[in-house]
Amino acid sequence: MSRHSEPIGDFGLIGLAVMGQNLILNVNDHGFVAVAYNRTVSKVDHFLENEAKGTNIIGARSIEDFVNKLKCPRKIMLLVKAGSAVDDFIEQLIPYLKKDDIIIDGGNSHFPDSIRRCKYLEEKGFRFIGCGVSGGESGARYGPSLMPGGTPSAWEHVRPIFQAIAAKADNEPCCDWVGETGAGHYVKMVHNGIEYGDMQLICEAYHIMREGLELSHDEIGDVFELWNKGELDSYLIEITRNIVRYKDTDGVPLVEKVKDTAGQKGTGKWTAISALDLGMPVTLIGEAVFSRTLSALKDERIRASKLLRGPNNPKFNGDKQIFIRQLGQALYASKLISYAQGFMLLREAAKDNNWNLNYAGIALMWRGGCIIRSAFLGDIKNAYVNDPNLENLLFAPYFKKAVEDAQDSWRHVISQAVLLGIPIPAFSTALAFYDGYRHEKLPANLLQSQRDYFGAHTFRYLDECIDAQHPSGDIHINWTGEGGNVSASTYQA
Repeated sequence: MSRHSEPIGDFGLIGLAVMGQNLILNVNDHGFVAVAYNRTVSKVDHFLENEAKGTNIIGARSIEDFVNKLKCPRKIMLLVKAGSAVDDFIEQLIPYLKKDDIIIDGGNSHFPDSIRRCKYLEEKGFRFIGCGVSGGESGARYGPSLMPGGTPSAWEHVRPIFQAIAAKADNEPCCDWVGETGAGHYVKMVHNGIEYGDMQLICEAYHIMREGLELSHDEIGDVFELWNKGELDSYLIEITRNIVRYKDTDGVPLVEKVKDTAGQKGTGKWTAISALDLGMPVTLIGEAVFSRTLSALKDERIRASKLLRGPNNPKFNGDKQIFIRQLGQALYASKLISYAQGFMLLREAAKDNNWNLNYAGIALMWRGGCIIRSAFLGDIKNAYVNDPNLENLLFAPYFKKAVEDAQDSWRHVISQAVLLGIPIPAFSTALAFYDGYRHEKLPANLLQSQRDYFGAHTFRYLDECIDAQHPSGDIHINWTGEGGNVSASTYQA
């Protein structure tokens, strides 16, 4: 590897696993001089002699060599395993950095770690970006969705590179500044949570068609192909069509041979936990996580299948073509609920962390390059362009009408699945959320009364009921006449 007397690197990348290799090749393709380093230096040599042969990519033999080959302010991206490896590389880099240099964490880091790292590096005079990267190895190579957040002044320096290498949707880059500190990785986390929900909904639709309608895999593939030409047009629908049509060497659909126990890397769980911490009813993502954990109980489910009885002789007797159209509407409505919940969570996290999130920009970032890319994300972007202060996606005229138009089909599909004994937790919770959200009054008045009755946890009167006998504030009533009048702590969900 040749050494240069003057730094010529526009962009540095540490970590030459599949994502790192593809991303740095993408950077090179767009005319930027990239510098590559890997802890195992032999990987750098192999990369330059093979995948990067004939490119302008420069290799580095050490951290010091790597840093010295980069122009100031240095733009250094880490694509290493989330956790301690990121902190270790940051500490190795710091002695060689200059004021205002930029460290970019492009791994799947948990957002509290990004908040901590941003504060730590800023206190030392450096800049930090936590950047969500979606699209897998193909996206990294030819155009990912990039979700950067952190030190705001860093954005102007990385923007030309990031927006050049990002996927494009309607000729706009699927990359924009998200917000401060850990906002980039938070948005990526919510993206992954929505991905969990989308996948679960598609799996439930597949289950209904396979078990309830008794369609062949080729017929199911035809349904997904039809759906992918309309409002459900998306990457996940597209790949599902390809998966159900794929045959093993014996002609049997390969998906039938795949063990029905789902894995997870934790980002869906992180999203559900954050929703609970912030008091946001992100029910569909939660159900998607629990569905994966239920699938993992394979041995128990085998025993349960022999012990627990379902409905007697379940059989679908309706018009299958009409029902398939209704199923598509139910899937669309449920997906809209999932996105509405996701943006509710983003809004609350922005308040809690003092982030200035760009909601229209986030929808655009998800429009292409990423796993949840779909046609209607353009409609979500338009909703936030038309009303940047939109309280809920369901309040936007386009989505309000879409859910209302799908409502009868949605309810029919869920009722049919219940009668057939087919589990549809994501479809069901989506409709339950919609019905709960549209109710002016929920039975939580009884729940609060119960809490006060057994635990003296207090309640509040409705605003219209407040008078001399019904004061404002937290109230405890002696419901039985036998208890005391001392209340316990008042706390909210």
